[in-house]
Amino acid sequence: MKEVLRTTDPLTLVRAMDLLRSEGIVSFEFDRHMSVLEGSIGILPRRLMVADRDHFMASAILRDNGIG
Repeated sequence: MKEVLRTTDPLTLVRAMDLLRSEGIVSFEFDRHMSVLEGSIGILPRRLMVADRDHFMASAILRDNGIG
């Protein structure tokens, strides 16, 4: 798995996941429950991960849509 996006904005993360899903790329959100450790103030970024084989295409899709 490779990281294609790291953000503290949950809306950006959801938008990115939707874009990738619409192109047939499965993505996974990492660090979602880290807010328990930080006190839910949103300072720890969440990571969006894809399979190694999809990394190039996923990065291009996000870049073309102004994300990341």
